[in-house]
Order: sequence, then C-alpha cells, then structure tokens
Amino acid sequence: MSDCNYDCSSCGEDCPSRVESQPSPEDFIQKLAEGSSVGKVIGIVSGKGGVGKSMVTSLLACASMREGHRTAILDGDITGPSIPKAFGVTQNLVGNVEGQIVPAETTCGIKMVSVNLMLANETDPVVWRGPMLGSVINQFWGETAWNQVDYMFIDMPPGTGDVPLTIFQSIPLDGIIVVASPQELVGMIVEKAVNMARMMQIPIIGLVENMSYLECPHCGEKINIFGESHIDEISAQYQIPVLAKIPVDPALASACDRGKIEFEEFDYLKDVMGTLEQL
Repeated sequence: MSDCNYDCSSCGEDCPSRVESQPSPEDFIQKLAEGSSVGKVIGIVSGKGGVGKSMVTSLLACASMREGHRTAILDGDITGPSIPKAFGVTQNLVGNVEGQIVPAETTCGIKMVSVNLMLANETDPVVWRGPMLGSVINQFWGETAWNQVDYMFIDMPPGTGDVPLTIFQSIPLDGIIVVASPQELVGMIVEKAVNMARMMQIPIIGLVENMSYLECPHCGEKINIFGESHIDEISAQYQIPVLAKIPVDPALASACDRGKIEFEEFDYLKDVMGTLEQL
C-alpha cells in the first residue's frame, strides 16, 4: 500500500508483505545433520510423571526392532533420563570427525542418545534452565549422526513446558502416543496433554494405559489396584483410540531394572507397530 509505514503491529491489512513476514510452523523445524536420515518419528508423552512413559518408549523400540526396523530412541527427558538404564547402556556418547554426536547402541542394535550418557556419573543431577534444555534437544536431533533410521521414538518429559514445546516445534513428529494410568486425576492431566498436541497441530496416534490392572497369578482375575479405568471415557470424548492396556507386571519391572528389556519378549505393544506402519 502507498501509505504503508512498515509497522505491521499497527495494521490490519492482509497485504503480501504482512503474510510473508509471518513464520510458518516449518520455519521452526531443525534440519538433520548432513548424511542423516530418519523415517517416522513418534513422540511418547504424558501429562505427568510416574506413569511409565519411558517403559512404553522402550517397549515400542523393542517391538520395532523385532519387526526388523532400524530403530532409535531420543531420550528427551533431559532432567530425568532413564532410557539407558532400561537397556543396560553405559558407554558415553562420542563425536565423529564431522563433529556430530555418535549414538550409543544397545546389544540388539537400537541406537540412542541421552543426557545420562554424557555425565561423569549417572546419578549426577541435571540442573539446567529452559533454554539449555531446548538446546540439548536440538543437538540430539540436528547434530547427531542418525544413519538410516526407520523409526525414532522420543521419550518426552512430562507436562506441557519448555522441552515438550521445543520438541513439538523443532522436530517433525509423525504423531504422538499419550501414556496414562487409571486414576481419575491422571485422566484430567491426560486431557491437558491431548489439548496441547491439538493446539500445536500434532497428530495423536492413540492412548496407552499403563498399570491398568494386576492379574492374579493363581486365578487370573484382573484386579484394578488403582481404581476403575477412565481411559475409555477419554478415548470416546476425544475420539482417540486406545492402543493398549498394560498390566502391572513384576517381570517387566525387573527387566527394566536389570537393563535387560530388549531380551525379554513382552507382547503388550506388539500390535501398536501395525498402527505405526500404516502412518
């Protein structure tokens, strides 16, 4: 316009200059390191901690690996990383000649990056502010040598704060899986995670309920030790499918504690891979 003063904040016109000045979601996406390739990227999220998000991430990675896919895990829970523990991985991350981070590998070949593989001691606390946490996420994605990965699973921190926002904006997610437990309070918090994903226009693949029930080892009766499940109500309300209900399984907990999760065949999420392969 002839009388334009180039101050878009005081103007309501949809002129070409104004439209071009607005950033699109693609403008925030971080590029992969040179020579890297990643197929489908799935975020594992929860509205709160302690619902088994890292365990679900680990089980999905194992299911992907058993289907013959080249699989990776990006441990995005920077202040509470637990993925290396589940797989018994202790070697520190190193760099290559191009200055890229080289992922660690599990015994069965699942690649991973985690802050715990950068610390002198795995029990050292990570006391960083938001900008530093976001910077590490961008390094894990864009400065790591991800060589021909078919499926990457991102274990995201709980809540709707800085790091989940960075992941939603900086990494091209194909979708997220929301993890919950049966309590009604958790159900309310799950809705917050679902609403955040929709606000950010991230596809929601489905819901996984962890600690859904305890099966009696003597009679097989299912005991709802955390009360009646509310996951089906949330599923109906938001029209999001329930992908799996995982019971309280002492063998699964033991496998994670011993770093042997990839050597035990737990089929709780086997069918979920069929859903992911159709994305």
